[in-house]
Amino acid sequence: MIAETDADGHQKARFIPVPAFQTAEAMDELCTHFLEAWEADHIDKLILIPMFILDFLCIHPFNDGNGRMSRLLTLLLFYKAGYIVGKYVSMEMLIENTKETYYEALQASSTGWHEKENNYEPFVKYYLGIMLKAYNEFESRIEHLKHRSYLSLIELKQLLTIRLARLPRKKSWSFALI
Repeated sequence: MIAETDADGHQKARFIPVPAFQTAEAMDELCTHFLEAWEADHIDKLILIPMFILDFLCIHPFNDGNGRMSRLLTLLLFYKAGYIVGKYVSMEMLIENTKETYYEALQASSTGWHEKENNYEPFVKYYLGIMLKAYNEFESRIEHLKHRSYLSLIELKQLLTIRLARLPRKKSWSFALI
């Protein structure tokens, strides 16, 4: 059982994952269906990936680290689909900064999961929002860089040559703390 503790210290079930003895089979089935859907290309990858991640989280294959693993899988799958913004913007940080919304979307989409009556839409919309934030942040960084002046490689080499020439030849100073 995945539990949450309220302000008064009371625990309630947030979600009940697949029983341990069914985990391997559930993961095999998830991966098989996911790969078939990926290859068939009937569902846009931007939609398919968060659906896979939600199912992964609902199966909850590890005792600890399922959230971290899901974020790694998310990056890997987005890279594989051609969405490489995660190389330049921390999607992990974007999720961390919206953790409450993340858990709300996860809860909304996982309700009824065991009965195959869940609604993927809240979780997919959340992930699409994170992707949009990441691309907006990336675009903002690029705009910032466009308007800055930088040293050319030749200028940098000249600057380093001058600075290195100014270094004392004998050690008359020390890094030791007194």
